[in-house]
Amino acid sequence: MTQIKAFIFDMDGVLTETNVQHYEAWKILGDEIGIEINPSFNERLKGISRMASLNEILTFGGKQEDYTQAEKEQLATKKNDNYVKMIASMTPDHLFEGVKELFKQLKERNIKIAIGSASKNAPKLVKYLGIEEDIHYIVDANEIEKGKPAPDTFLAAAQAFGLKPEECIGVEDATAGVQAIKSAGMFAIGIGEPQVLSQADTVYKETKDINLEEILTRDNVLVV
Repeated sequence: MTQIKAFIFDMDGVLTETNVQHYEAWKILGDEIGIEINPSFNERLKGISRMASLNEILTFGGKQEDYTQAEKEQLATKKNDNYVKMIASMTPDHLFEGVKELFKQLKERNIKIAIGSASKNAPKLVKYLGIEEDIHYIVDANEIEKGKPAPDTFLAAAQAFGLKPEECIGVEDATAGVQAIKSAGMFAIGIGEPQVLSQADTVYKETKDINLEEILTRDNVLVV
């Protein structure tokens, strides 16, 4: 059995909900470039990086060859500027139920807490949500070569703590995120529907439902 020394959390859909703001910001951009997106299409963007999301939108609209890389970066920046304005009003009240309690339990067991989000705005959200003192490390999405479903984000967190992948547990609500955790060689907790997150080792409907004792006493994990 392996001693668990760190939990690595995705942000959106796990600790808080910013999917609406992402969707609205992408929709504004889509309208500007003549590509109409809807909430159903927006599900494709869940858990992937900003540039990967933009490429999905351009492909969807048949315009993937219409922009240079520099122009794509300008479009992505425009979307992000709108998104940043939208999340600026977020407060600790937007933190999901049960998150602070879970963090308290982890800290009592001396288990490190990291944020492994594809969003480059994760530090801002951590501040807005009032959880700065709870987080030991935030993966810098700017320094990740390959985004989810590649394992780089979760491996970066493990490396920052000086830990082996098997000493870490990842928590995700997106298929791409769960794939990233498993590719990193970590135990994966899914937040959502079991049929969607079938690759996760265990799935809870909401973050507040995570049973830490249940997780840490499984045959393949151990905290001492």
